[in-house]
Amino acid sequence: MSSPRADPAEPLSLTRRDWAALLTIGFGVSLVIMDATIVNVALPVVIEDLSLTATEAQWMNAVYSLVFASLLITVGRVGDLRGRRRLFLIGMLVFMTASVFAGLAVNGPMLIAARFVQGIGAAMILPTTLSSLNALFTGRARVVAFAVYGSAIGGMAALGPLIGGWLATDYSWRWAFWLNIPVGLLVVLGIVRALPETRDLTAAPGRDLLGVALSMIGMGAIVFALIEAQTFGWWRTDSGGLSPVPLVLAGGVIALVVFVLHERRRAAAGAPVLVDLRLFAIPTFSAGVVAALIVAFGEFGLLFTLPLLLQGTLGYSALQTGWVIVALALGTFIISGALPQISKRLSQRTVVQVGLGLEALAVGALALTISTDITTWLLCALLFLYGVGVGMATAQLTSLLLHDVPVGESGLASGLQSSVRQLGSALGVAVLGGFLIASLGRTTQSNLAALSLPTDVVDRVTAAVTDSAGTAIAGLQAQPGGAAIAQAAGDAMIHASRLTTGLAAIALVVGLLATFRLPRSAD
Repeated sequence: MSSPRADPAEPLSLTRRDWAALLTIGFGVSLVIMDATIVNVALPVVIEDLSLTATEAQWMNAVYSLVFASLLITVGRVGDLRGRRRLFLIGMLVFMTASVFAGLAVNGPMLIAARFVQGIGAAMILPTTLSSLNALFTGRARVVAFAVYGSAIGGMAALGPLIGGWLATDYSWRWAFWLNIPVGLLVVLGIVRALPETRDLTAAPGRDLLGVALSMIGMGAIVFALIEAQTFGWWRTDSGGLSPVPLVLAGGVIALVVFVLHERRRAAAGAPVLVDLRLFAIPTFSAGVVAALIVAFGEFGLLFTLPLLLQGTLGYSALQTGWVIVALALGTFIISGALPQISKRLSQRTVVQVGLGLEALAVGALALTISTDITTWLLCALLFLYGVGVGMATAQLTSLLLHDVPVGESGLASGLQSSVRQLGSALGVAVLGGFLIASLGRTTQSNLAALSLPTDVVDRVTAAVTDSAGTAIAGLQAQPGGAAIAQAAGDAMIHASRLTTGLAAIALVVGLLATFRLPRSAD
């Protein structure tokens, strides 16, 4: 049975317990989304404090999204079978515990390991919140519920950088993780007191362990190859040997192909499957998933690279960077409050398309105007426009994905679409972050060589700039001839940021085009 459509004339009826459950879900998903972005602004400070390499900085972000994506499909089905409320509670406890250790990290590997465990907890939280929302609310209440849910996702993705910048500047970046504890305790209280238990009573019991392994290996290998290509090279290592990257990348693709064949074979035999591939026969779901993947790629890749530019080259502090990006949050919150009224006049497909169009326009304009002379007001204006687009697209795309999915399969479907989003996030950090660093290295080396500097100086400065993902640029003024060297490296960062932001804009345009495959009748 499809989720009931919203009738604009239907009276809105939400009890106090409904609001408490909705707020519990909203705060729970806010922690997960905020933690995916809160470290972005604090990243230059973390790099300096823990002496992270550029690859470790990428892994700190990507491993969270990667583990998140790898487990979402599995835990979404576990929640259907064992109880979504129970899994939500366990996930919050795991997430909070990992946050404590992330804040205590003394080196890169410890921080990456803590983020790995955080991803496990987050994977238990997100699909259970979304499937609970889909099961508990119908009609106009469902429109309001998804508007609140979309506000939490879009708003916290934007507010995370502001909070991270404030904590990194006035206190310590470690509080970006420890902040999860008091908020998490409130969510735990809400789960225990207000959230009803829901299950899929029609789901067949059983496990697909091989499917779990293949999906994790496939996605993990692809993201690993994209990130580590900066370390090993695409084809040859610095020492001239063969790079493992092509082999790992090919292995990941093969694992995903085998995964699809395995799932089809099990479904034909009537055995339990990890992914019900029949979901992709639903037009709203299949087209929406493609759009969600590409949009997440552009959005989270941009949120990874933009703070590096602002702090490494344009001279912004972590807190100032957060205040610039809060314009994004402001746009998201303003438009999210108006979505219930907008949804009465425009179809969901139209709302999503307008939102993605605004996102692509804002990011494209940013790519064209990035320079050392760009004003804070222009940055804020473009990010505000981008935030309006995020607010319009995120909530309605999520609702539209599940529009025609039977309620009994909402856990599986929400886990799958969330997994696709997180895979897009990980790929955005890996591809756009890797592209930024590679372009930064090439252009820095070229600009320094044009200054007729000794080869050893060119190589040393290029390595420092590349390994620090551009955060070392501000310290180059202290070098002999530092003004010219810093200018050359800064120009390289501007050039690399323009190219990377342009790629993000192109990704958003492709995501927009994918939405035209959605049925016109979807409302």
